[in-house]
Amino acid sequence: MLCSRWRTCRRPPEESPASAHVAAPADGSSRRPGLRALKKMGLTEDEDVRAMLQGSLLCKIRSRTWHKKRLYRLQEDGLTVWFQRHCRHKPSQHIFFVQHIEAVREGHQSEGLRRFGGAFAPSHCLTIAFKGSRKNLDLAAPTAEEAQRWVRGLAKLRARLDAMSQRERLPHTWIHSYLHRADSNQDSKMSFKEIKSLLRMVNVDMNDMYAYRLFKECDHSDNERLEGPEIEDFLKRLLKRPELEKIFHLYSGEDRVLSAPELLEFLEDQGEDEATLSHAQHLIQTYELNETAKEHELMTLDGFMMYLLSPEGAALDPAHTCVFQEMDQPLAHYFISSSHNTYLTDSQIGGPSSTEAYVRAFAKGCRCVELDCWEGPGGEPIIYHGHTFTSKILFRDVVQAVRDHAFTLSPYPVILSIENHCGLEQQAVMAHHLRTILGDMLVTQALDSQNPEALPSPEQLKGRVLVKGKRLPDARSEDIRVLSDREDDEEEEEEEVEATEQRRKAKQISPELSALAVYCCATRLKTLHPTPEQAQPCQVSSLNERKAKKLIRAAGNSFVRHNAHQLTRIYPLGLRMNSANYSPQEMWNSGCQMVALNFQTPGYEMDLNAGRFLVNGQCGYVLKPTYLRQRDTTFDPECPGPPRTTLIIKVLTAQQLPKLNAEKPSSIVDPLVRVEIHGVPADCARQETNYVLNNGFNPSWEQTLQFQLRAPELVLVRFVVEDYDATSPNDFVGQFTLPLNSLKQGYRHIHLLSKDGASLSPATLFVHIRIQCS
Repeated sequence: MLCSRWRTCRRPPEESPASAHVAAPADGSSRRPGLRALKKMGLTEDEDVRAMLQGSLLCKIRSRTWHKKRLYRLQEDGLTVWFQRHCRHKPSQHIFFVQHIEAVREGHQSEGLRRFGGAFAPSHCLTIAFKGSRKNLDLAAPTAEEAQRWVRGLAKLRARLDAMSQRERLPHTWIHSYLHRADSNQDSKMSFKEIKSLLRMVNVDMNDMYAYRLFKECDHSDNERLEGPEIEDFLKRLLKRPELEKIFHLYSGEDRVLSAPELLEFLEDQGEDEATLSHAQHLIQTYELNETAKEHELMTLDGFMMYLLSPEGAALDPAHTCVFQEMDQPLAHYFISSSHNTYLTDSQIGGPSSTEAYVRAFAKGCRCVELDCWEGPGGEPIIYHGHTFTSKILFRDVVQAVRDHAFTLSPYPVILSIENHCGLEQQAVMAHHLRTILGDMLVTQALDSQNPEALPSPEQLKGRVLVKGKRLPDARSEDIRVLSDREDDEEEEEEEVEATEQRRKAKQISPELSALAVYCCATRLKTLHPTPEQAQPCQVSSLNERKAKKLIRAAGNSFVRHNAHQLTRIYPLGLRMNSANYSPQEMWNSGCQMVALNFQTPGYEMDLNAGRFLVNGQCGYVLKPTYLRQRDTTFDPECPGPPRTTLIIKVLTAQQLPKLNAEKPSSIVDPLVRVEIHGVPADCARQETNYVLNNGFNPSWEQTLQFQLRAPELVLVRFVVEDYDATSPNDFVGQFTLPLNSLKQGYRHIHLLSKDGASLSPATLFVHIRIQCS
């Protein structure tokens, strides 16, 4: 039981780090109640996990001289790693969650270990990379075997966690940790005062009278203390979902169980594509916990709740989480996930540059990254934001990061957008590094020699790297190599463009680097080419956001036609000193493929980018709507026509919203829900619910929001939860963004994400969705 696990896994406060190294009990750790979470995972007898439970003294590496030993130990919940550091006055204890790990790398496979880990053998080292903005954890173990135990053990835990359902995770990832903190005297019993403290911790401001009544209903021993099964009973009542029970009873009838035909009726009302009796039977076998019910093809309330909390019960269509679109069309027919100033981890004025920024961008599905190249010492080109205080990294190190990490998440092509500020000699060095490091991955000649100007498809370019850069005209001699290689109007005020152009010194382009711009030849956009005869598919134009917006308003349909057969890259204005972003939606509306954003800057703009590329297996390529791919299209995002679709969302409840101010125990969230529509200008809208006072645990709204849509194929729906404040701007709690075309109808859970895109599990919204097409 939960309370037993909580009692037994707690370590006395005075325990020293050395005492953590204890042998596993001879009769097997799985018999201890505190290990039931790991038993559920099937990992209690795993040697690697058992070693992690005992703990390891690992060396944390931050710089060439900063190497500190820390005790790292897996907690018995199987989902958190505890570590302790020694301060001068008292030791400091911390944890991190296994579910927040993005990747575990062996050896010197991070920028930190490559630079500062030389004193440690690669076989002793590992890097834990986290989701979101948390820095990498570079570690060195005493032995290669101990390092491997952590690499293998974390891999097993992450794999099992991915397979666990939302409901399986809940007891020992959320409530469990708060029980420890609320039990002030550590006696494994909960007084009413401690229960009140627990409620505040989990974001519930319950009326004292109601809380005490619930407390007494569970106090079967009548001693003003809850322990053992009494705590289980209290938590079970607290975690009840009356809105789900109501839906369940509506379909199950008086016997309070769902037969396969009754579940089928529910699936049909949900609008499920696979609403068949065999699918209903499959869901029962998958999610039902009671073996007797499963044998009789019946689903209980618990099984029904597990189903609705699973990916199959989520708002995102599970069929869209893998590659489901055609991938054999020309590159210009796809939206391509693109990054601006990829090398930066902070602002473009004084922030650090890092190869890890490229690794993180690839982990988010990015397929077009920027390399801002400058002359470096010792004949080696460097990458940084020129004429600023940003730090510098070697061009060759970035190319190595591309080779090692570009195709970890997606097999589809990567485009290196090179902004070249180097002289001829170092350009030749750049070309040499690209060829020797990337080898056969690099595209060096046209795939179709009979039609070299035709853009290939993502499928044809799987595992390949393209270079976007200036190319010497074929008709000119190699000795005449003067071309501009700056982005079109790069980071200049519009009114100063002509004067700047006159002052700008022409750049020379080396033939070695020019030869690598096979399918992405950077060129200035002088006129739009609305007809196929004038098309030049291999030319790529780069526009800043301001010029793009002017073009959209002045020549909307012509720009759409241009983008139907030719690649366009959009980038932020240089005036955005803090690396802020612009909304990418307006650019997507016109068919622009590479809408480059600052991936290091969280905000609604990056939420939209993540939502756009959430589907199609997160491969970084999303097929544009048909009317953005047709050369003779009449579509104009400024005049999309009459409404064609109605979206109706009933916001029902939320569950376990995170507490924003952990420092103030009395602080409780007052949540409201806002639904935003991002699409063509005529479709953009937002509506919100009322706020619920002092309840972030299980607030209820039961409010309906309705939207009329003219271009539904372009729409992104963003669900936002905020903490209402009457005197200042609301605080962000969580969000989730997805394309309308991937939004499932019926009763659905929205699994919320943090500002930087990390999971806020188990925080969810529960909604009902209807989409009506006219």
